[in-house]
Amino acid sequence: MHSKKAWIILFTLCMCAVFLYGCEATTRYRVLSFFFDGVPKPEAEKAAEGQKAADKGIAVRKAKTSYGHGPYEAKMCEACHLRGTNALVAPIQELCFRCHEFRMDKKFVHGPLISGDCRVCHDPHGSRYQFLLVSEAKTFCFYCHDEKDIAKNQAHKGSDMNCTSCHNAHMSDKKYLLK
Repeated sequence: MHSKKAWIILFTLCMCAVFLYGCEATTRYRVLSFFFDGVPKPEAEKAAEGQKAADKGIAVRKAKTSYGHGPYEAKMCEACHLRGTNALVAPIQELCFRCHEFRMDKKFVHGPLISGDCRVCHDPHGSRYQFLLVSEAKTFCFYCHDEKDIAKNQAHKGSDMNCTSCHNAHMSDKKYLLK
């Protein structure tokens, strides 16, 4: 009976080896990820996911960025992450405020800022857009705000400026975060 179990284990290991080395990357990924968590996706699948995200209008962080977050660029990962992990040193709602000071002393505060989710607007590592924005400033606000509704406002008729020309992205004493 004992040798039958050993044979089954050996057969299973051989089959796994065939899957791991005899199949294309996508198949190997599927097999390994069935048994193990955290298996890195094949490059082709990563590229396909990136293209799908870009097709949906979601800003995809490029390998080469123009603007880098200071601690990330300085390889000071432990400013935000626990050593050797991807875990954060503080809850995400508090993390950015450890270094970036915002006095919430204005009458109106933008929702993502007050909730502490700066990542709605900013990439914490780097971006090809100024201020580490997740997309181009001209279309940036339309990820959350309906462009059709905004266009109905008389003040926006014929305007092709960036929203931040008139609106403060973080907070203001004026309604609609006007400057």
